[in-house]
Amino acid sequence: MTVSVDSRRSRTRSALAAVLTVLILVPTGVLFTRVWNDVSDSVESSELEQKGIEYITALSPLISALAENQSSALAGVNTTPGSLAAAITAVNSVDQRLGAELGTRDRWTGLKQKIDLLPKETGAPATLLEAHVEVAELALALYETVRDNSDLLHDPDNDIAHLAEAVAVDLPTTVIQVSRMGDLSQLVAKAKGQQQDALAAQFAAALLEVNTSVGSLTDNLQEAVDDTNSPTLSGNLVTGLDTFRRGVESLTRGANPGGAPNPATMVTAQSQLQLSLANLTGITNREMARLLEARLDDLDYREIEALVVAGAAVLLALAAIVIPLTGRSRPAPARRSKRNSGSGEAPRDLTVGAGGEPDPYAMYGEAATNQRERSGALR
Repeated sequence: MTVSVDSRRSRTRSALAAVLTVLILVPTGVLFTRVWNDVSDSVESSELEQKGIEYITALSPLISALAENQSSALAGVNTTPGSLAAAITAVNSVDQRLGAELGTRDRWTGLKQKIDLLPKETGAPATLLEAHVEVAELALALYETVRDNSDLLHDPDNDIAHLAEAVAVDLPTTVIQVSRMGDLSQLVAKAKGQQQDALAAQFAAALLEVNTSVGSLTDNLQEAVDDTNSPTLSGNLVTGLDTFRRGVESLTRGANPGGAPNPATMVTAQSQLQLSLANLTGITNREMARLLEARLDDLDYREIEALVVAGAAVLLALAAIVIPLTGRSRPAPARRSKRNSGSGEAPRDLTVGAGGEPDPYAMYGEAATNQRERSGALR
Protein backbone atom coordinates (compact mmCIF):
# COMPACT_ATOMS: atom_id res chain seq x y z
CA MET A 1 0.00 0.00 0.00
CA THR A 2 2.91 2.39 0.76
CA VAL A 3 4.37 2.03 -2.73
CA SER A 4 1.02 2.83 -4.27
CA VAL A 5 0.57 5.98 -2.19
CA ASP A 6 4.09 7.20 -2.98
CA SER A 7 3.57 6.55 -6.68
CA ARG A 8 0.31 8.45 -6.63
CA ARG A 9 1.97 11.40 -4.89
CA SER A 10 4.83 11.40 -7.40
CA ARG A 11 2.41 11.48 -10.33
CA THR A 12 0.48 14.32 -8.71
CA ARG A 13 3.61 16.37 -8.23
CA SER A 14 4.69 15.80 -11.84
CA ALA A 15 1.30 16.80 -13.18
CA LEU A 16 1.28 19.92 -11.00
CA ALA A 17 4.77 20.85 -12.20
CA ALA A 18 3.69 20.43 -15.82
CA VAL A 19 0.60 22.59 -15.31
CA LEU A 20 2.60 25.34 -13.59
CA THR A 21 5.23 25.20 -16.34
CA VAL A 22 2.59 25.67 -19.01
CA LEU A 23 1.05 28.55 -17.08
CA ILE A 24 4.47 30.21 -16.98
CA LEU A 25 5.44 29.48 -20.58
CA VAL A 26 2.23 30.75 -22.17
CA PRO A 27 2.48 34.40 -20.97
CA THR A 28 6.26 34.28 -21.47
CA GLY A 29 5.74 33.15 -25.07
CA VAL A 30 3.15 35.87 -25.69
CA LEU A 31 5.47 38.53 -24.27
CA PHE A 32 8.40 37.21 -26.30
CA THR A 33 6.33 37.26 -29.50
CA ARG A 34 5.29 40.85 -28.95
CA VAL A 35 8.82 42.01 -28.17
CA TRP A 36 10.22 40.10 -31.14
CA ASN A 37 7.60 41.51 -33.53
CA ASP A 38 8.19 45.06 -32.28
CA VAL A 39 11.94 44.73 -32.67
CA SER A 40 11.58 43.13 -36.11
CA ASP A 41 9.27 45.94 -37.26
CA SER A 42 11.73 48.54 -35.99
CA VAL A 43 14.61 46.82 -37.76
CA GLU A 44 12.67 46.64 -41.02
CA SER A 45 11.63 50.29 -40.78
CA SER A 46 15.16 51.48 -39.94
CA GLU A 47 16.66 49.51 -42.83
CA LEU A 48 14.09 51.10 -45.15
CA GLU A 49 15.09 54.53 -43.84
CA GLN A 50 18.71 53.73 -44.58
CA LYS A 51 17.73 53.05 -48.17
CA GLY A 52 15.90 56.38 -48.24
CA ILE A 53 19.03 58.18 -47.05
CA GLU A 54 21.06 56.41 -49.72
CA TYR A 55 18.63 57.60 -52.39
CA ILE A 56 18.59 61.17 -51.04
CA THR A 57 22.38 61.21 -50.97
CA ALA A 58 22.37 60.41 -54.69
CA LEU A 59 19.74 63.09 -55.36
CA SER A 60 21.74 65.92 -53.76
CA PRO A 61 24.32 66.20 -56.58
CA LEU A 62 21.47 66.04 -59.10
CA ILE A 63 19.81 69.13 -57.60
CA SER A 64 23.07 71.07 -57.73
CA ALA A 65 23.71 69.89 -61.29
CA LEU A 66 20.23 70.97 -62.38
CA ALA A 67 20.84 74.42 -60.88
CA GLU A 68 24.15 74.64 -62.74
CA ASN A 69 22.51 73.51 -65.97
CA GLN A 70 19.81 76.16 -65.59
CA SER A 71 22.36 78.94 -65.13
CA SER A 72 24.37 77.74 -68.11
CA ALA A 73 21.31 77.57 -70.34
CA LEU A 74 20.16 81.07 -69.38
CA ALA A 75 23.68 82.33 -70.07
CA GLY A 76 23.41 80.97 -73.63
CA VAL A 77 25.50 77.81 -73.20
CA ASN A 78 23.95 74.96 -75.17
CA THR A 79 26.10 72.11 -73.87
CA THR A 80 25.06 70.15 -70.80
CA PRO A 81 27.44 70.33 -67.81
CA GLY A 82 29.36 67.13 -67.14
CA SER A 83 28.14 67.17 -63.53
CA LEU A 84 24.56 66.63 -64.73
CA ALA A 85 25.39 63.50 -66.71
CA ALA A 86 27.30 62.05 -63.72
CA ALA A 87 24.43 62.86 -61.34
CA ILE A 88 21.88 61.23 -63.65
CA THR A 89 23.98 58.08 -63.84
CA ALA A 90 24.25 57.93 -60.02
CA VAL A 91 20.51 58.40 -59.45
CA ASN A 92 19.66 55.92 -62.19
CA SER A 93 21.89 53.32 -60.52
CA VAL A 94 20.34 53.75 -57.09
CA ASP A 95 16.85 53.75 -58.55
CA GLN A 96 17.50 50.44 -60.27
CA ARG A 97 18.28 48.92 -56.86
CA LEU A 98 15.83 50.74 -54.60
CA GLY A 99 13.21 52.30 -56.86
CA ALA A 100 10.72 49.43 -56.69
CA GLU A 101 10.87 49.26 -52.90
CA LEU A 102 10.68 53.03 -52.43
CA GLY A 103 8.04 53.54 -55.13
CA THR A 104 10.14 56.06 -57.08
CA ARG A 105 10.49 54.29 -60.42
CA ASP A 106 7.72 56.19 -62.26
CA ARG A 107 8.70 59.58 -60.85
CA TRP A 108 12.34 59.12 -61.73
CA THR A 109 11.49 57.92 -65.25
CA GLY A 110 9.37 61.00 -65.87
CA LEU A 111 11.99 63.33 -64.40
CA LYS A 112 14.76 61.79 -66.47
CA GLN A 113 12.73 62.23 -69.64
CA LYS A 114 12.20 65.91 -68.84
CA ILE A 115 15.91 66.38 -68.16
CA ASP A 116 16.80 64.76 -71.46
CA LEU A 117 14.60 67.31 -73.26
CA LEU A 118 16.12 70.37 -71.59
CA PRO A 119 19.06 70.92 -73.99
CA LYS A 120 16.57 71.00 -76.87
CA GLU A 121 14.60 73.88 -75.38
CA THR A 122 14.81 77.10 -77.41
CA GLY A 123 13.15 80.46 -77.27
CA ALA A 124 13.11 83.41 -74.93
CA PRO A 125 14.93 83.27 -71.57
CA ALA A 126 11.60 83.32 -69.76
CA THR A 127 10.45 80.24 -71.68
CA LEU A 128 13.74 78.48 -71.02
CA LEU A 129 13.50 79.32 -67.31
CA GLU A 130 9.98 77.94 -67.18
CA ALA A 131 11.16 74.58 -68.55
CA HIS A 132 13.91 74.38 -65.92
CA VAL A 133 11.46 75.37 -63.19
CA GLU A 134 9.23 72.45 -64.20
CA VAL A 135 12.17 70.03 -63.97
CA ALA A 136 13.17 71.44 -60.59
CA GLU A 137 9.67 70.96 -59.21
CA LEU A 138 9.67 67.35 -60.39
CA ALA A 139 13.00 66.82 -58.64
CA LEU A 140 11.62 68.24 -55.39
CA ALA A 141 8.59 65.95 -55.71
CA LEU A 142 10.95 62.98 -56.06
CA TYR A 143 12.65 64.04 -52.84
CA GLU A 144 9.34 64.04 -51.00
CA THR A 145 8.39 60.65 -52.45
CA VAL A 146 11.61 59.14 -51.13
CA ARG A 147 11.10 60.73 -47.72
CA ASP A 148 7.49 59.56 -47.43
CA ASN A 149 7.94 56.01 -48.74
CA SER A 150 11.10 55.33 -46.75
CA ASP A 151 9.38 56.11 -43.41
CA LEU A 152 11.79 58.99 -42.74
CA LEU A 153 8.75 61.24 -42.42
CA HIS A 154 7.39 59.07 -39.59
CA ASP A 155 10.61 58.28 -37.75
CA PRO A 156 9.91 57.90 -33.99
CA ASP A 157 13.04 59.87 -32.99
CA ASN A 158 12.76 63.63 -33.23
CA ASP A 159 16.37 64.17 -34.28
CA ILE A 160 16.11 61.89 -37.33
CA ALA A 161 12.65 63.20 -38.24
CA HIS A 162 13.84 66.83 -38.21
CA LEU A 163 17.05 65.99 -40.08
CA ALA A 164 14.98 64.19 -42.72
CA GLU A 165 12.73 67.23 -43.09
CA ALA A 166 15.80 69.43 -43.48
CA VAL A 167 17.62 67.26 -46.02
CA ALA A 168 14.61 66.18 -48.08
CA VAL A 169 12.65 69.47 -48.17
CA ASP A 170 14.50 72.53 -46.87
CA LEU A 171 17.95 71.98 -48.39
CA PRO A 172 16.89 71.04 -51.95
CA THR A 173 14.28 73.81 -51.95
CA THR A 174 16.93 76.30 -50.89
CA VAL A 175 19.30 75.09 -53.62
CA ILE A 176 16.60 75.51 -56.27
CA GLN A 177 15.39 78.90 -55.06
CA VAL A 178 18.89 80.32 -54.57
CA SER A 179 19.85 79.31 -58.10
CA ARG A 180 16.59 80.70 -59.45
CA MET A 181 17.06 83.96 -57.59
CA GLY A 182 20.60 84.36 -58.95
CA ASP A 183 19.51 83.67 -62.52
CA LEU A 184 16.50 85.97 -62.24
CA SER A 185 18.70 88.81 -61.00
CA GLN A 186 20.62 88.73 -64.27
CA LEU A 187 17.46 88.45 -66.36
CA VAL A 188 15.96 91.44 -64.55
CA ALA A 189 19.08 93.48 -65.25
CA LYS A 190 18.80 92.75 -68.99
CA ALA A 191 15.01 92.98 -69.42
CA LYS A 192 12.93 96.10 -69.99
CA GLY A 193 9.35 97.21 -69.65
CA GLN A 194 6.66 94.72 -68.71
CA GLN A 195 8.99 91.78 -69.08
CA GLN A 196 11.30 93.30 -66.49
CA ASP A 197 8.38 93.85 -64.14
CA ALA A 198 7.29 90.22 -64.52
CA LEU A 199 10.81 88.94 -63.92
CA ALA A 200 11.19 91.26 -60.93
CA ALA A 201 8.05 89.75 -59.41
CA GLN A 202 9.49 86.27 -59.90
CA PHE A 203 12.74 87.45 -58.34
CA ALA A 204 10.91 88.76 -55.28
CA ALA A 205 9.01 85.47 -54.95
CA ALA A 206 12.27 83.49 -55.17
CA LEU A 207 13.84 85.70 -52.52
CA LEU A 208 10.85 85.09 -50.25
CA GLU A 209 11.11 81.34 -50.82
CA VAL A 210 14.81 81.42 -49.95
CA ASN A 211 14.17 83.23 -46.67
CA THR A 212 11.31 80.85 -45.82
CA SER A 213 13.28 77.69 -46.57
CA VAL A 214 16.33 79.00 -44.71
CA GLY A 215 14.19 79.73 -41.66
CA SER A 216 12.60 76.28 -41.80
CA LEU A 217 16.02 74.68 -42.27
CA THR A 218 17.41 76.49 -39.23
CA ASP A 219 14.43 75.47 -37.09
CA ASN A 220 14.62 71.81 -38.10
CA LEU A 221 18.35 71.58 -37.48
CA GLN A 222 17.97 73.28 -34.11
CA GLU A 223 15.19 70.86 -33.13
CA ALA A 224 17.40 67.95 -34.15
CA VAL A 225 20.29 69.25 -32.02
CA ASP A 226 18.01 69.80 -29.02
CA ASP A 227 16.55 66.27 -29.15
CA THR A 228 19.57 64.13 -30.02
CA ASN A 229 21.95 61.91 -28.09
CA SER A 230 24.58 62.04 -30.82
CA PRO A 231 27.93 63.40 -29.57
CA THR A 232 28.84 64.78 -33.01
CA LEU A 233 25.58 66.18 -34.36
CA SER A 234 25.66 69.54 -32.60
CA GLY A 235 29.21 70.55 -33.46
CA ASN A 236 29.06 69.45 -37.09
CA LEU A 237 25.71 71.06 -37.81
CA VAL A 238 26.55 74.36 -36.13
CA THR A 239 29.65 74.80 -38.28
CA GLY A 240 27.91 73.84 -41.51
CA LEU A 241 24.83 75.95 -40.77
CA ASP A 242 26.88 79.06 -39.95
CA THR A 243 28.74 78.84 -43.25
CA PHE A 244 25.48 78.32 -45.10
CA ARG A 245 23.76 81.28 -43.48
CA ARG A 246 26.68 83.59 -44.26
CA GLY A 247 26.35 82.53 -47.89
CA VAL A 248 22.63 83.37 -47.86
CA GLU A 249 23.32 86.78 -46.34
CA SER A 250 25.94 87.50 -49.02
CA LEU A 251 23.52 86.44 -51.74
CA THR A 252 20.76 88.62 -50.31
CA ARG A 253 23.05 91.66 -50.25
CA GLY A 254 23.89 91.06 -53.90
CA ALA A 255 20.19 90.71 -54.72
CA ASN A 256 19.59 94.15 -53.19
CA PRO A 257 15.83 93.72 -52.56
CA GLY A 258 13.94 96.85 -53.59
CA GLY A 259 16.77 98.04 -55.82
CA ALA A 260 18.83 96.88 -58.75
CA PRO A 261 20.60 93.58 -58.06
CA ASN A 262 24.35 93.27 -58.49
CA PRO A 263 24.83 90.26 -60.79
CA ALA A 264 28.58 89.95 -60.22
CA THR A 265 28.17 89.88 -56.45
CA MET A 266 25.35 87.36 -56.73
CA VAL A 267 27.33 85.02 -58.98
CA THR A 268 30.18 84.91 -56.44
CA ALA A 269 27.79 84.49 -53.52
CA GLN A 270 25.83 81.83 -55.37
CA SER A 271 28.99 79.79 -56.03
CA GLN A 272 30.01 79.97 -52.35
CA LEU A 273 26.50 79.13 -51.23
CA GLN A 274 26.35 76.04 -53.43
CA LEU A 275 29.52 74.74 -51.78
CA SER A 276 28.17 75.37 -48.28
CA LEU A 277 24.87 73.71 -49.18
CA ALA A 278 26.67 70.63 -50.49
CA ASN A 279 28.73 70.50 -47.29
CA LEU A 280 25.67 70.89 -45.06
CA THR A 281 23.79 68.24 -47.02
CA GLY A 282 26.67 65.82 -46.60
CA ILE A 283 26.84 66.49 -42.85
CA THR A 284 23.11 65.94 -42.42
CA ASN A 285 23.09 62.70 -44.41
CA ARG A 286 26.07 61.31 -42.50
CA GLU A 287 24.56 62.18 -39.13
CA MET A 288 21.28 60.49 -40.03
CA ALA A 289 23.18 57.41 -41.19
CA ARG A 290 25.09 57.29 -37.87
CA LEU A 291 21.92 57.62 -35.84
CA LEU A 292 20.21 54.82 -37.75
CA GLU A 293 23.28 52.60 -37.46
CA ALA A 294 23.32 53.13 -33.69
CA ARG A 295 19.62 52.27 -33.53
CA LEU A 296 20.13 49.06 -35.49
CA ASP A 297 22.98 48.04 -33.19
CA ASP A 298 20.68 48.55 -30.21
CA LEU A 299 17.92 46.54 -31.90
CA ASP A 300 20.36 43.71 -32.61
CA TYR A 301 21.24 43.64 -28.91
CA ARG A 302 17.54 43.54 -28.00
CA GLU A 303 16.99 40.60 -30.35
CA ILE A 304 19.86 38.68 -28.74
CA GLU A 305 18.58 39.58 -25.28
CA ALA A 306 15.07 38.37 -26.14
CA LEU A 307 16.43 35.07 -27.50
CA VAL A 308 18.57 34.49 -24.41
CA VAL A 309 15.67 35.18 -22.03
CA ALA A 310 13.32 32.96 -24.02
CA GLY A 311 15.91 30.17 -24.14
CA ALA A 312 16.49 30.39 -20.40
CA ALA A 313 12.74 30.22 -19.76
CA VAL A 314 12.39 27.10 -21.93
CA LEU A 315 15.33 25.37 -20.23
CA LEU A 316 13.95 26.12 -16.78
CA ALA A 317 10.55 24.82 -17.83
CA LEU A 318 12.03 21.60 -19.16
CA ALA A 319 14.03 21.16 -15.98
CA ALA A 320 10.89 21.60 -13.89
CA ILE A 321 9.23 18.77 -15.84
CA VAL A 322 12.15 16.37 -16.25
CA ILE A 323 13.63 16.44 -12.75
CA PRO A 324 10.49 15.12 -10.96
CA LEU A 325 10.18 12.34 -13.54
CA THR A 326 13.77 11.14 -13.28
CA GLY A 327 14.12 11.43 -9.47
CA ARG A 328 13.80 8.23 -7.35
CA SER A 329 11.72 8.06 -4.22
CA ARG A 330 13.52 7.10 -0.99
CA PRO A 331 12.95 3.39 -0.07
CA ALA A 332 10.77 2.73 2.98
CA PRO A 333 12.68 1.48 6.10
CA ALA A 334 12.27 -2.25 7.02
CA ARG A 335 9.96 -3.00 9.94
CA ARG A 336 11.62 -4.42 13.04
CA SER A 337 10.28 -7.61 14.75
CA LYS A 338 8.15 -7.01 17.78
CA ARG A 339 9.93 -9.90 19.50
CA ASN A 340 13.24 -8.11 19.21
CA SER A 341 12.02 -4.61 19.83
CA GLY A 342 13.63 -2.98 22.82
CA SER A 343 16.34 -5.71 23.07
CA GLY A 344 19.79 -5.77 21.63
CA GLU A 345 20.20 -9.60 21.98
CA ALA A 346 19.93 -12.01 19.08
CA PRO A 347 16.94 -14.41 19.13
CA ARG A 348 17.55 -17.58 21.14
CA ASP A 349 17.57 -21.04 19.52
CA LEU A 350 14.99 -23.04 21.43
CA THR A 351 16.47 -26.36 20.32
CA VAL A 352 19.58 -25.82 22.44
CA GLY A 353 19.60 -26.48 26.13
CA ALA A 354 20.92 -24.35 28.92
CA GLY A 355 24.36 -25.98 28.85
CA GLY A 356 24.68 -25.84 25.17
CA GLU A 357 23.51 -29.45 24.70
CA PRO A 358 20.63 -30.30 22.37
CA ASP A 359 17.31 -30.36 24.11
CA PRO A 360 15.67 -33.68 23.49
CA TYR A 361 12.24 -32.32 24.35
CA ALA A 362 12.43 -29.37 22.02
CA MET A 363 10.90 -31.35 19.18
CA TYR A 364 7.76 -31.98 21.23
CA GLY A 365 7.13 -28.32 21.87
CA GLU A 366 5.26 -27.19 24.94
CA ALA A 367 4.10 -30.67 25.89
CA ALA A 368 7.67 -31.83 26.42
CA THR A 369 8.38 -28.83 28.54
CA ASN A 370 5.42 -29.53 30.84
CA GLN A 371 6.42 -33.16 31.19
CA ARG A 372 9.93 -32.19 32.23
CA GLU A 373 8.51 -29.81 34.83
CA ARG A 374 6.22 -32.51 36.28
CA SER A 375 9.09 -34.98 36.44
CA GLY A 376 11.17 -32.57 38.42
CA ALA A 377 8.34 -31.99 40.88
CA LEU A 378 7.96 -35.69 41.62
CA ARG A 379 11.59 -35.96 42.54
